[in-house]
Amino acid sequence: MKMRVFDDGFEGHVLRSLARAKARGVERRLPPETAITFADPMDLLECLSKERIGIVQTIRKRKLSVSSLAQELGRNRGSVTRDVNRLRKFGLLRLREQVNPGHGVVQIVESIGKRIEMRVAI
Repeated sequence: MKMRVFDDGFEGHVLRSLARAKARGVERRLPPETAITFADPMDLLECLSKERIGIVQTIRKRKLSVSSLAQELGRNRGSVTRDVNRLRKFGLLRLREQVNPGHGVVQIVESIGKRIEMRVAI
């Protein structure tokens, strides 16, 4: 999965959508991708703190529970939970519930893809 981040607003979205529609008209298969548009470049900076980048890099290698992720990164579980929730809000991670026999349910943090590409124009 490929991810691109744009900050060119609605006008840029319209131009990209028209280009994709034109490509579809010539019977060409389009590669799957996810695009995240940041209306404000400061949102991108909020999304990509040093700690959050570490979470994304760790999760790309293997899926972990929030507790295991906190332990692996040497961070407080509450802080990791807040960062995971923020990354979920931006669409960079997802949570999946998994049965933990004898202990209920555990949330597993997963990456949205093997590679995440983000771009911003200022």
